[in-house]
Amino acid sequence: MEPSARDFLFRLLETPSPSGYEQPIQRLVREYLGPVADAVTTDSHGNVIGAKNATASTRMLLAGHCDQIGLIVQYIDGDGFISVQPIGGWDPIQLVGARVTIWTAAGPVPGVMSRKPIHLLTDEERKQVPKMKDLWIDIGAADKADCEAAVRVGDCVTLELKAQELRNGRACSVAMDDKIGLWVVLEAFRRAVAAGPLPCGLFVASTVQEEIGLRGAQTSSHGVDPHVAIAVDVTHATDCPTIDKKSEGDVALGRGPVVFRGPNMNPHVVNRLLAAGKAHDIPVQLAASGRATPTDANVLQTTRSGVATGLVSVPNRYMHSAVETVALADADRAADLLAAFVRGLEGPIDWAP
Repeated sequence: MEPSARDFLFRLLETPSPSGYEQPIQRLVREYLGPVADAVTTDSHGNVIGAKNATASTRMLLAGHCDQIGLIVQYIDGDGFISVQPIGGWDPIQLVGARVTIWTAAGPVPGVMSRKPIHLLTDEERKQVPKMKDLWIDIGAADKADCEAAVRVGDCVTLELKAQELRNGRACSVAMDDKIGLWVVLEAFRRAVAAGPLPCGLFVASTVQEEIGLRGAQTSSHGVDPHVAIAVDVTHATDCPTIDKKSEGDVALGRGPVVFRGPNMNPHVVNRLLAAGKAHDIPVQLAASGRATPTDANVLQTTRSGVATGLVSVPNRYMHSAVETVALADADRAADLLAAFVRGLEGPIDWAP
């Protein structure tokens, strides 16, 4: 991964974007797309869409969601402690003892996600998995009034946003799901455009609110009305302890992007992705899903009268945690794969299975 591309990825990872609160990261996306796209628009839902050669007969859409799971301030008690609701799917045990940031109109407010110490738990409480209602955020407030001077109900919260490089080209961060996928589609768009005149109209969407129901992909794809679309998300890497490969598949960090097969994927799109990988010597892993996937691909496929859809994923360990871990080379290869796919969309194409 080129240093400038790596730096942009880390800027994405360290910018807050809980579902419904994506504005800061979308500013980065617009800044990135401005010099590359013919047009960059933001719809009323908050999706940012870049377009190049938009009037071509074939319209191709690349989609990656920019939103991350987070929390939202629900209640401030008399002592200034904050209760929260989840935004998206959380395992509450991931939150215990975490450093958090509350993103207020006046700026970020640091806090800690707290729970009664183990020493004070009853025997019965020690046996129970903590629930969200058993946790609170402490910002060091003196009382309710002091807390309310800094924080309002409805402010969004993230875990501390800090990306860290590990050995062997790995990196970990909050919200690799799906900022790594967002980086892939933006970088694929840039690479496809840089290679010369496009054989199609190319659109890229930084979609919102995937984590609460695939909402942004539905609205952005309706607006673009593509013939073919590819969603990029993360998928579970199974190359770590306790995961059963018989039930979850064999997916490893460092072996390349994952191309999904199954009813949510158009077979022509899958075959073209695999052919592009082979032609350009890009290693690809296969994965299967026997139903509509819980990704943007689900709603892309059923937009309007139907869209020929594919799903490319970046292997990710420890999803929906503070330490989601990927191999940067997998993301780099995914961008190359998608750019090659786009460059191959020449002439009329029949996408009917």
